[in-house]
Amino acid sequence: QVQLVESGGGLAQPGGSLRLSCAASGNILDIKSMAWYRRAPGKQREMVARIVSISEATNYTDSVKGRFTISRENAKNTAYLQMNSLRPEDTAVYYCNAEILKSDTYMYRTYWGQGTQVTVSA
Repeated sequence: QVQLVESGGGLAQPGGSLRLSCAASGNILDIKSMAWYRRAPGKQREMVARIVSISEATNYTDSVKGRFTISRENAKNTAYLQMNSLRPEDTAVYYCNAEILKSDTYMYRTYWGQGTQVTVSA
């Protein structure tokens, strides 16, 4: 069984910073990519940032470019989202997403974490 566990959410003031972590565990053979999504109240879920394992290529939604940074620690199967210059509109539940190949299968599947709340408020 594969699990994604997020941590690091909480309350931050506008202009502040938070760092989210997502640790993948289980019978993992390979992780193709990891990403962060978010769902704000009354809005659809959107992709915030994504990193591809083999190339470490990253992409971001426009609203977070220059403020958020996604990174990976491959040895720990962990992804991070460093969020700086936070704004109230960044308030959302943030979900970790990963494309994972389990050791007992031949296909990559997408897995999701349970989500962590980020609230940006004065």
